[in-house]
Amino acid sequence: MGKKILAIVALMMIVLTGVWASGAKDSASSNELVIYSPNSDTEIAAVIPAFEKATGIKVILQSMGTGDVLARLEAEKANPQADVNWGAVNVGFWTDHQDLYEYYISPNDAALPEAYQSYNGYFTYTKLSGSAALLVNEDVFAEIGLDPDEFTGYKDLLRPELKGRIAMGDPTASSSAWAELTNMLLVMGDEPYDEKAWEFVEAFIGQLDGAIISSSSQIYKATADGEYAVGVSYEDPCIGLLVDGAENLRVVYPEEGAVWLPSGAAIVKNCKHPENAKAFIDFIISEEGQKGYAETTIRPVMTSVENTSPYMLPFSEINVAYEDIDYCADMKAEWQERWIDILTR
Repeated sequence: MGKKILAIVALMMIVLTGVWASGAKDSASSNELVIYSPNSDTEIAAVIPAFEKATGIKVILQSMGTGDVLARLEAEKANPQADVNWGAVNVGFWTDHQDLYEYYISPNDAALPEAYQSYNGYFTYTKLSGSAALLVNEDVFAEIGLDPDEFTGYKDLLRPELKGRIAMGDPTASSSAWAELTNMLLVMGDEPYDEKAWEFVEAFIGQLDGAIISSSSQIYKATADGEYAVGVSYEDPCIGLLVDGAENLRVVYPEEGAVWLPSGAAIVKNCKHPENAKAFIDFIISEEGQKGYAETTIRPVMTSVENTSPYMLPFSEINVAYEDIDYCADMKAEWQERWIDILTR
């Protein structure tokens, strides 16, 4: 009797294993792709429909904030529900969460500028994000007696009239505010990231008069609404306000230097649709995929593709600075702690 029971159990295990394997195979060959992304509607509209048309793969997109993406990926690590993390993936992000992503280098990666080719094979750069866009509200400038034409860079943030009238995020919680801080530290000293640069940061924090904005979107929205004279923000949404018809705003790229940081996409480790995920990576950095960005306010990582918006200055008219990405990632915890220390004195 015991042998019969064992035989039945063994048979059931074989059947269940077969069903599981069949289900896994069906899932792997499914014509779907699940993406978790914090990206804007504009970017999503520029890429997803074109990808679906080109490949026939159906995208199931779940939009959420960067922190939520990370929390979901961590929580689902044993049974991944997403195939691709698209957006907010960079060196610092990967360094802290190396077990979340699958190694893959697209054959199209070699066609990108060398500086923006895959950093290590675990994530692929897809776009360039402008770290330093100073959004100026000309109406507020007039109210406080400043000429917006004379506002040209970071040094002008220290004007006494602007104290308490500057919107800035929290570099310990916001990726865009962190990028703004590292941009300042790069260009405001005699040497990159030196003590003179920190002296500027300390003076700048004094200008904030204790006000730190918790939401990156609130920075440019509140500046546009006239609550602040200057929003220390990033390029995409600020240019978007101009495209949407704002006539009392202008975007200033700091004359001291402005950084464009690459960010992109990564395949989730042990995802259910790995081949479809690879197809997405291949497409988004192909010439066709990169051209989808041309009509947006997002700069493609394939720099030969130019944006068509007249509000986006060409790189040739901007003092472009290049960040030491690895060094900033290594210093992140120390610099964030120093920011807090200055802020709370």
